[in-house]
Amino acid sequence: MLEFRTQGFNGYAVKYSPFFDSRLAVAASANFGLVGNGRLYILGLTTDGIVVEKWFETQDSLYDLSWSETHENQVVVAAGDGSIKLFDIGLDEFPVRSWQEHKREVFAVHWNLVGKDTFCSSSWDGCIKIWSPHRSDSLLTLPTHSCTYSAAYSPHSPSILSAVSSDSHLRIFDLRTPASVSNHLTLSIPIHAPPPTRPGLPPQSGIPPAEALTHDWNKYRDSIIAAAGVDRLIRTFDIRSPGQGPVAVLAGHDYAVRKVAWSPHLPDVLLSASYDMTCRVWTDGSALGVGGEEGLGNPMALGGGRELGRMGRHTEFVVGVDWCLFGAEGWCASCGWDERVLVWDVRAIMGS
Repeated sequence: MLEFRTQGFNGYAVKYSPFFDSRLAVAASANFGLVGNGRLYILGLTTDGIVVEKWFETQDSLYDLSWSETHENQVVVAAGDGSIKLFDIGLDEFPVRSWQEHKREVFAVHWNLVGKDTFCSSSWDGCIKIWSPHRSDSLLTLPTHSCTYSAAYSPHSPSILSAVSSDSHLRIFDLRTPASVSNHLTLSIPIHAPPPTRPGLPPQSGIPPAEALTHDWNKYRDSIIAAAGVDRLIRTFDIRSPGQGPVAVLAGHDYAVRKVAWSPHLPDVLLSASYDMTCRVWTDGSALGVGGEEGLGNPMALGGGRELGRMGRHTEFVVGVDWCLFGAEGWCASCGWDERVLVWDVRAIMGS
């Protein structure tokens, strides 16, 4: 396990470069993101450990980042003052472009993985915006009417994006549809909806809505999305059957789940980061081929999924986690409010 200290700054997001297996970017904030500056770190993984290649200071907290899919040196960041900034790590000090349209904190940015020419942002102001790095204003605004903590493009389509919000809904937008009155909204799935009734058991009552903080598209199954948040549960949904409730429910975290990320290598495996100071690796049960372990004694569990292992080396909230796209299929990075970035091998914690 490799470690780097973001001295004086609490980590909020960590992302591996899509171009280099030895480069990371970290978005961090002073004073836990409540007040003060932000800092974007560019880190290199070397035989001598993790080294800083460059950092950029910002006037307000940074909450998220996304690497450009077309330019190996460019990173876009989401800031607490409502701004979005694009940095080029080949240049010094200042962003190459800055946008200021959101009215509240920007909590997520995500690059279009298929089209590669746009990125999206979501904010506490109840809006998702779509941007081109070459335009000075946004291309499109999609209202959610709710504080939107996470937005992402589908890795399978350049025109489909999703979001989760404080109203406990997963929304799917298809930009190929007419805007009309729905503003490209094609699905709105209540995350808290009860799962399908199991044979021989009474129907489950509804679960109170809770803020959804994170979600991620499965990289192999183009209709599967995982979502999680304040109620500590990770749920997977099949957007082909939006009225059927969750396909799987993974229970185990002790506090809110802040980040989920599907494996880029295995279709049933995902990572989570939580306020309980752990990162956990799970299978959603789709590849196990067994039904006898349903629930594993936890009445909230569903779908045969289970925890495969956990990493508990962080000493504060863990809020960011990401998989390495390259090399062996287990390397990942995590960051948290303990001012630490950890790079570790998921395979080393399997069964722990």
